[in-house]
Amino acid sequence: QLQLVESGGGLVQPGGSLRLSCAASGFTLDYYAIGWFRQVPGKEREGVSYISESGGSTNYAESVKGRFTISRDNAKNTVYLQMNSLKPEDTAVYYCAAGANVHNGGLHFWTYNYWGQGTQVTVSS
Repeated sequence: QLQLVESGGGLVQPGGSLRLSCAASGFTLDYYAIGWFRQVPGKEREGVSYISESGGSTNYAESVKGRFTISRDNAKNTVYLQMNSLKPEDTAVYYCAAGANVHNGGLHFWTYNYWGQGTQVTVSS
């Protein structure tokens, strides 16, 4: 019933760009903060970016600050992550998540309630 679906991942060369989308169904995204996370084998899920319910507040991991931009269109029930100047170390499965009570800057995965299935991003020559 409550679903988040990521799209937009793929293979891109270093320095390239991708835009990830997170589309919600079964619930109204307006009431939820959204986080983007990524994970590689053997590592803890890493918070990448956060956006508040209204879009008025955002946060980014230091490793992506200045390269990634999070945005949302509540009318379309969709959140985006624009990723520019991609590096090989950005390679991961990217997940979006929705949470009603998000704390600590929005980059901790345990504060979120709903998760998408993930989309693979591979940055390689």
